[in-house]
Amino acid sequence: MSTSGTYSFNPSLGEVSIFAYQLIGIRPTALLMEHMDAARVATNMMFARWSNQGVNLWTVEFVTVPLVQGTSSYSVPANAVVMLDAYITTTTGTQSIDRVILPVSRTEYMSYPNKAQQGFPTTFWFDRQLSPTFTLWPVPDGTQTSLTYAYVSRIQDANLVGTQEMDIPPIWLEAMVYGLAYRLAQIWAPDKVVMMKPMADESYEIAAAQNVETAAYYLSPQISGYFR
Repeated sequence: MSTSGTYSFNPSLGEVSIFAYQLIGIRPTALLMEHMDAARVATNMMFARWSNQGVNLWTVEFVTVPLVQGTSSYSVPANAVVMLDAYITTTTGTQSIDRVILPVSRTEYMSYPNKAQQGFPTTFWFDRQLSPTFTLWPVPDGTQTSLTYAYVSRIQDANLVGTQEMDIPPIWLEAMVYGLAYRLAQIWAPDKVVMMKPMADESYEIAAAQNVETAAYYLSPQISGYFR
């Protein structure tokens, strides 16, 4: 059997936009600059929605922040959508120990009577502002070295610049092109909207179903109280 032996198919936004227009009945020879600009805006609006809809595994980033005694709040990259897991590292000599800390809500953080209390941090509050921060409690007392956390980043901007690729895995291309065609149909081919909507939804659901970690998950109810 003769096959290509390659896995490099990853078209640019321009190529995908042309195909999306073909799906709604607009031939490449009919495309104008305004068509392509609409495709660029629609793509970035769609990527913003995808960032809101859930954890996109390919956009998860890791950051390590040095901790300072008495400092409770630290900045988070502006492209962060939400913080995920976090752990504190304590170093003694040459040995480092990691301990997971847990997120709390604004309401729970506000309920702490002494927000300046120092100790080993056990919780963090992610303040989702335009310039986001996270706040630790208790406040680091100087025995902790750093905090490492994972966060979901926004999907990078899509541009019509040369052969610039999009910030999505190739297996998401079908979801992207059908989602784009649906949005473009709302502008250029309203009669195709009803047809494109279920196709866009189905392709997204298929891609999203694979966008998960495959580790086992266990629920262990605490029933020891029944056997005292």
